[in-house]
Formats: sequence, C-alpha cells, structure tokens
Amino acid sequence: MTRSDPHSYFDETQPRTRDWRLRLRVDFDRKVLHGEITLGFAAPAQGVLDLDTKGLTILSAAVAGSAVPIPHELGAEEPILGRRLRLNLPPAAPGVTIAYETSPEAVGLQWLSPEQTEGKRLPFLFSQCQAIHARTLLPCQDCAVARVSYEAEVQVPEGFTAVMGAGPAGDAPAEAGWRVFRFRMPQPIPSYLFALAVGELAGKDLSPRARVWAEPASIDKAAWEFAETDSFIQKAEALFGPYDWDRFDMLVLPPSFPFGGMENPRMTFLTPTLLAGDRSLVDVVAHELAHSWTGNLVTNATAEHFWLNEGFTVWAERRILKAIRGDEAAALAWTLGQKDLDDSLERFRAQPELTLLRTRLAGVDPDDAFSSIPYEKGARFVVAMERSVGEAAFDRFIRDYMARFRFQSITTETFCAFVEEKFPGLLARVRAEDWLHQPGMPADAPRFASPRLQEIAGLAAAWKNGPASSAAQILKLRPAELLLFLQQLPRELSAPDCARLDRELSLTGRGNYEILVQWLCMAASAGHEPVFPRVREVLSSVGRMKYVRPLYQALGKTPAGRKLAREVFAAASPTYHGLTRRVAESVLAEQREEAVPGAR
Repeated sequence: MTRSDPHSYFDETQPRTRDWRLRLRVDFDRKVLHGEITLGFAAPAQGVLDLDTKGLTILSAAVAGSAVPIPHELGAEEPILGRRLRLNLPPAAPGVTIAYETSPEAVGLQWLSPEQTEGKRLPFLFSQCQAIHARTLLPCQDCAVARVSYEAEVQVPEGFTAVMGAGPAGDAPAEAGWRVFRFRMPQPIPSYLFALAVGELAGKDLSPRARVWAEPASIDKAAWEFAETDSFIQKAEALFGPYDWDRFDMLVLPPSFPFGGMENPRMTFLTPTLLAGDRSLVDVVAHELAHSWTGNLVTNATAEHFWLNEGFTVWAERRILKAIRGDEAAALAWTLGQKDLDDSLERFRAQPELTLLRTRLAGVDPDDAFSSIPYEKGARFVVAMERSVGEAAFDRFIRDYMARFRFQSITTETFCAFVEEKFPGLLARVRAEDWLHQPGMPADAPRFASPRLQEIAGLAAAWKNGPASSAAQILKLRPAELLLFLQQLPRELSAPDCARLDRELSLTGRGNYEILVQWLCMAASAGHEPVFPRVREVLSSVGRMKYVRPLYQALGKTPAGRKLAREVFAAASPTYHGLTRRVAESVLAEQREEAVPGAR
C-alpha cells in the first residue's frame, strides 16, 4: 500500500478516478441522501480499489455500464478516516457504480428545520466537505490529489431549489411531487470542493458572470451587499490571470453555517453574518474569490500543506483589497489579521507542532488542527518572499506558478523546488526553514504600518487615559477601524469601563458581527452582565466557529459567564453544525478541567 495522504485510504498504486456521474434523491423526512455514483477511471482497470467512506450504507457495487456485481467489503471504523470500502475490480473495468445511502449524522451535511431558516416555511440542507467530509456524502477517493470532473442529477421535493458548486445543466423529467436539477462541473476539482444545498431559494444576477442566491426574504439585501463582486473579479484577473471557472456565484446560507465562506467553485457558500448593511464585511468575498486561483486552481496535496491554500489566499485577498481601496485598507487588514494569528499561537502554546506551516498530521483530525496559523503565518511568509524580490517580479512569479500547476495538487516541497528554480537563493534569504518547519513566528516577520494605523492607536491610548478623549472622534471611524480600536484597548477591561464603552459607542446593538463579537468577548470577559442577553442571542442563532469559540471562551472567565455558557449550549447545541458543536464542547470541557484542581 502506498498512502500519500494520512487522512485518506487513497493508494497511489491503485486506479485513479477521473470523473463522477452522480444521482441523488434528497429525503428530508429521514435526513439522508439516497445516492448512486459512477466513478470513471482514467483507463480501464482491474484489481483492488480502496475508497473512503464514513457513515455510508453501501447497497450494491457493479461494473459501470453493466449489471456485473463487484465483490466489496467495508473495513473496521477508524475514528478519523471512517471505513475503507475495498472493491475487487474484474479485468478492464471502465469504472464502478455504487448505490448507497448517507447517515442522518453525516458530518458533511446539515439538515435544518423550517424554524432554523429565515422563511420558516421549508427545511434546508447544505453540505460542507472540507476538510475530509466528502466521504460522508459519497464513496470516493477523498483526497486533494484525486481531482475529478462530475455530472449530477439531484431530485428534490416540489417547491425546493437545488444548487451545487457546478454549472446548471437544465432540469430533467421527474415523477409527480418531485423536481430534478442537473449540474455539470467540467473542471477537475478535489473532493473537498464538492458542494450541494437545497431549500427555498431565490437568485439575483450581479453581472453576466456573477449571481447571488439566498432565501427569498434576504435576496435583495444580499444582492446589495455583494454588488461590487464583478469589480473584485476584474481586479483579481488583472493580478493573477484569467478566471478559469466560468462563473462566480454565491449562496448566502442560514446562520448555522460554520464558516465565513467556503470557496466551492462556481458556488461560494457564505455566512449571513456578512450582511452588515454597509458592505463592511465583503472582504470575505475577496478571500473566497482569491481561492479561485490559490487553492482551487493550485491546491494543497494534503491537509499537511494547508498553508499553500490559505496563506497564498490571504495574501491574494489583500492584494485585491489594495488594488480596490488602497494601501491604508490593506495595512489595516494585515493588522487586524495579526490578532487572529496571536490568538491561534496562544491556543496552540501546548501543541507547538501545530504552529508550523508544513505540519505532520498523521493521527490528527485536520479539523482539530484548524486555526489562523496557515492563513496569517502563511500569508506573512508569502509577503517575506514578495518583499525580497519586489512586487513586480513576484507578480510574474505568481502567474508562472498558476500556469505551471494549473488544476494540480502539490506539496510544500514541490512549491519550494519551483521557488528555487525561479529565484535561486530566495528561500535561504527569507529563512524559509524557520517559516515552514519551526514553531511560532520568525523574529523578522514582516510588519505593517501606516499613518492611519498610528492615529487609531493614538485614539485607543487616549481613551485609556480617561473620559477626556472624544467619543465623537471614535464614532467617525469606519467599521474596520473601529474594530482595530477595540482590539487595541486593554485585554482586561473593568465592568465600569465596559459600561462607558457601550454608553459612548452603542456597541451592543451593532449589526457588524466582527465589531459585535469583539465587543461581546471583551465585555463578557470583564463580567459585564448587561451584555449577557445579546451573547445568548448570538450563540443561539449563529454557528460561525470564528464567533462561537471566543464567545464561549469569554464566558468562561467568570462564574456567571460559565453558568450562562452551559445554559446556552444545552439549548443551542442541537441547532449547531457538527463542526461548531465540537468546538463548543471542547471549550466547555477545558473550562470544566480548569475548575477542578489537579484535573490536568
């Protein structure tokens, strides 16, 4: 067996799948997908084929295009990998057709009741396959190196709309009470970019190649919020080359979606917490768009090289912002990102091996290793290289990089060899060994400064010195500037300080979730109980892990907060996505250990 990915049963010596033909029937009553998938091979094959599955019931397996059954067996359950599906292919098999059913507990699917949607009328389903959850939706080689194109038919009850991370290919005939949507993804993608959503949806065009989807009640708000999307695409193309995915459509999901965004090609998934009403949080769209080049076009080979996806994408996102809004906006974004990086470094202080860029994750669930480190540390490594050779030369390098590895999945080692080919000695100059293979941050990591950042720091320092500072000046700050102002206040404010802040700046009622959650964390940590109802409201309605983790952590700072955390989790956890529930459980478990002397 030759396994190149510690999180997959994929064996490089076995046949490699090239395409999928998929038929799905969505069963909202049982909360399962009834599926049939045909996996086509790059060439006729025979012998053993191992596929990844987790929670799937395998009903049958046959040679593609025939009724010839294929002997198969499911291996023992492994906690991270799931169960290996081993098939014994006869000679010259062009592919394999597998009938199966998902589990109601599939981590890659979330089934929402009508009450969890904005319209309150119909249930909702969405998928989230990153990092290794495609195997809970379908049997496959669930690893980034096995890229596939696919065609799909999705059968849904009448009144529902299905969308996928693929191009629409028209409707198909359906039995009474059902509707069948067809999709086609011609470009080869890794399995983690497979995406499906079904619900009561409306769409609105933003440009000839961009459309936003959302529940009908919020479609107009979403269309206004993301109206600048095509200008983002144009700026990105000017920087990185042609957009290779034909369309850039987006879907605003219900609030339980665990991420800010997911870069599924042709259908980016977005959290509704971005709908701030002032376009102040559309940087997430720039990030997901940037993935169209860095991540989707050139992909990390395994989760151990995740920084290749996210470090380059954060860098690319901020290059797009710089092109659209200027140097000050980019410097502000870099400075805000520093706090996320610092928080992640602190979180993994006892696991420094998870602060490396080139990680070793055998036996580690990639969801447990997820943090801002591959994003922010990785992006700063990219900046170190860019500053060493100059922006113009680095831009040419990026275009060459995209062209060389287009629609491929690569390792850190492959990337470094390419850098050395293009810029001999660059890796040594920027001390790449420290960035990639040492914990924490290099002492000479890039810094970001601007006159505006200094002004905001001055406002924060003045506020600390007492009421003589002008709240009027602070209220004039743009949303991202106000967020930075809050971050630069003392980490441990007193309850009277919190009361003053809220009185002067009306923070508890903010609609910008970045500002709101930063404030609620500060206030909850200080034991400022007037914010507890708002904390309860956010934790009961929003499943974005970026917000859920720090809010539960902040509540853990005081006895009253810990009591509230337990109450909220007991009531809200059934509505959380499985990934979010796991994060919240881990935070509460840490708090229980800290409350018991000698528990660690």
